[in-house]
Amino acid sequence: MKRASLVSLIFFGSLSAINSALAMDYPLPPAGSRLIGQNQTYIIQEGDNNLQAIARRFNTAAHLILETNNTIAPVYPAPGTVITIPSQMLLPDTPREGIVVNLAELRLYYYPPGENSVQVYPLGIGQLGLDTPVTVTRISQKIPNPTWTPTAGIRARSLEQGIKLPPVVPAGPNNPLGRFAMRLGVGNGEYLIHGTSAPDSVGLRVSSGCMRMNAADIKALFAQASVGTRVQIINEPVKFSVEPDGKRYVEVHRPLATAEGENPQTLTIAQSAGLSSFITQDGSDKQLVNKALARRAGIPVVVSAGGESQVQSGSLSAQNSRLPEGGHEQAIQ
Repeated sequence: MKRASLVSLIFFGSLSAINSALAMDYPLPPAGSRLIGQNQTYIIQEGDNNLQAIARRFNTAAHLILETNNTIAPVYPAPGTVITIPSQMLLPDTPREGIVVNLAELRLYYYPPGENSVQVYPLGIGQLGLDTPVTVTRISQKIPNPTWTPTAGIRARSLEQGIKLPPVVPAGPNNPLGRFAMRLGVGNGEYLIHGTSAPDSVGLRVSSGCMRMNAADIKALFAQASVGTRVQIINEPVKFSVEPDGKRYVEVHRPLATAEGENPQTLTIAQSAGLSSFITQDGSDKQLVNKALARRAGIPVVVSAGGESQVQSGSLSAQNSRLPEGGHEQAIQ
């Protein structure tokens, strides 16, 4: 099974507490719309030691918070700093079925069958050179309480760091796969969606191709998604939409680096035919689109012609409802 090259750190750091997190549940938008949720604001408190802990409270990724708040300190943000929690987004332009993963967002979307809702989870993905594949596949197997057998490559990389991994890691809270795993029907079955014993790795590019989730998230998804569930994995840093009210939005994320030393903030974003058409249409302000493409704020921005580049107004305030570790905010349409 493909695992992180930093697995030794993950394995031996697994004694840290696994923080609970719950999906952000959003009602599906009306026909012709892709805009869901509403951003929130939060004031950094004394004791907020890192963005990963804050991200878990709102079930998002620290990477996404940094995209939206690109002037804050990434490790020890100053108490009193007001940040935006990126809980508004455009749905990926894919069938609203099963599981959809957008690697560029570090998010997993799950559409429960027969329900008018979508669940959104933060995700850890494959590191540079060991990328999670872009594909359409299915869940081929569900594995409760998985054991983990490190591959020869993983064991060799760990030995280079002076750590000898056991041949098999038994099931349990210290297992790098967590309590639940779902195998995908792609490749030789080496790609999994699973939990992790290292919660700070969720929302990062750290694995050898698998996708990892917070403990409570994978537990919830495992209970709902059946064998045969459709899984579509895309890598699209730019999403765009023309909403029923005529407003035009783009949501731009930093693209995944493809080589060492690349800066995702300045890396060129390839424009699809659909995006090129959207930019040149009469209703779009090309200057505002280019501004959004340069800023890469990770949240929907209005780019309608005759308007002014702005995020959707009306953020919710979470500043006076500091959540316990593992709490969550209910998403509001």
